[in-house]
Amino acid sequence: MALNNTYEARLVQQETAVGAGLQILLLALLGTAIGMGPAGWLTGLAFAVATWAVLSRALHRSRPRSFGPANRVTLGRATLVGGVTALVADSVESSPPVTLFVGLTAVALILDGVDGKVARRTGTSTPLGARFDMEVDAFLILVLSVYLSMSLGPWVLLIGTMRYAFVAAARALPWLNAPLPPSMARKTVAALQGVLLLLAASNLLPYPATFGVVAVALALLVWSFGRDILWLRRTYRSQEVAVAQMLELVTEREPVAS
Repeated sequence: MALNNTYEARLVQQETAVGAGLQILLLALLGTAIGMGPAGWLTGLAFAVATWAVLSRALHRSRPRSFGPANRVTLGRATLVGGVTALVADSVESSPPVTLFVGLTAVALILDGVDGKVARRTGTSTPLGARFDMEVDAFLILVLSVYLSMSLGPWVLLIGTMRYAFVAAARALPWLNAPLPPSMARKTVAALQGVLLLLAASNLLPYPATFGVVAVALALLVWSFGRDILWLRRTYRSQEVAVAQMLELVTEREPVAS
C-alpha cells in the first residue's frame, strides 16, 4: 500500500513538472513569434518556477491520490497566465501584439469556467483545487491591472491588489478570515473583472470609454469587498455580544460564597 501511495505521489509531482515544462515551451514560442526581450523571459521563467514550487509544496501537504482533471485544466490556465505575464513584462520595452495578448487572456478567462464544471462532474472538487483556481484568477487580474496602469495611471493597480490587501489585513484582523455565505453577486463581480479589464486592454474602445470601463470594474470590486467586510464585521460583533451575554448569565448563576 505504501508503495502505491509513493507511486501516486510521484505521478502528482511529475504533473507539476510537466506544467513547468509547458510554461517554458510557451515562452519559447512567444519568444520566437515576437522576439521577446530579457524582461519577458525572466518574468515568465520566474512565474514558472514560482508556480511549480508553490504548487508542489501545497500538493506535498495535502497529499492527494491524484492531480485530478480539474487541476489539469487550472494548470493549463496558469500556463497561459504565465504567457500573459511575460508579455506584460516585455511591454515595458515594446507593446505586445494585441491579437496575441487578447487571445491568450481570453482563453485563460474561458477556461476559468471549465475547471469548476470538470471538478463537479468528476467529483474531484477539493479545497486545494479551489484555492489553486482562485490564486490563478487573482494573479491574472493583477497582471491585467499592471498592464492597464501603464496607460491609465497607477489607480488601476487598486483592482489587482485589493484581494492581496484583504489577505494581508486578515493577518492583523482574524475576523476577516471567517467564512462568507455563498453569493452570486460576489461571483458575478469577480467574473466581470477579467472581462472588463480585457475589454479595456483590447484597444477596441476610445480612451474615455476605456477609462470608464476600468472605473466601473473598480467600483464593482470596491462594492463587493465592502459588502463582505461589513457582513464579516457585523457577524463578529454579534458573536462578541452573544459571548458577553453568555458570560454574564453564567456569572449571575454562580453561587455567592458565604
